[in-house]
Amino acid sequence: MNILGIIPARGGSKRTPRKNIKMIAGKPLIAHTIEAGLKSKLVNRVVVSTEDAEIAQVALAFGAEVVERPHELAVDTAKTAPVMLHVVEQLELQGYIPDIVVLIQPTCPTRDENLIDSALTQLLNSDKDSIFGGFMISKSMPRWKKGFDGKNVALYDYHFRPRTQEPHLMEDIYAETGAFYAIRIDAFKKTRDFLGEDVDIFEMERSVDIDTPEDFARAEKILLEKAASVL
Repeated sequence: MNILGIIPARGGSKRTPRKNIKMIAGKPLIAHTIEAGLKSKLVNRVVVSTEDAEIAQVALAFGAEVVERPHELAVDTAKTAPVMLHVVEQLELQGYIPDIVVLIQPTCPTRDENLIDSALTQLLNSDKDSIFGGFMISKSMPRWKKGFDGKNVALYDYHFRPRTQEPHLMEDIYAETGAFYAIRIDAFKKTRDFLGEDVDIFEMERSVDIDTPEDFARAEKILLEKAASVL
């Protein structure tokens, strides 16, 4: 089975310049994700999509392949799914057709190969077409969001609050961690997105998704603690 790991890494980053190759726990940020993909027992090809020459050089140095990203897919408004589709199409021109496509974002460096393999095994042992890493945020308590107009909006009926004595009425509510997504190739080509129409959830702890300097500090602390525990 061909399982393709795709790491999207463009050069532009407004909040944290050069984020993808910024040093963290002794390595460029992107290196942690490349190594997790290469150490996976199930992922058999790891490709970085970038338009940036320096990121490409770092990716190659740590053992990943590189697919050059077109300019129109490297702008601030570019979505991730078209970037993944571009990689798949470029590899298909070389005769490589993946069975499963895995999105492993470089901004989640604390995710390792064991998580990747566990999540992929869950997908392979199911009839679902895709899976993502998610963490539980509540059981049936009403969820709210701040609206663009300043109003607070309930995501579903806030008058319905089941009691803990009524577990059959309670629902588990999950949020995406951003650490892991995988989709079977037929579903990927149909939806043109990294989640399909019948999605599974791989339950995991909430992970750091780096976007700010504060996120870097939190992620580095976790990575250094993990490295120390191995010694």
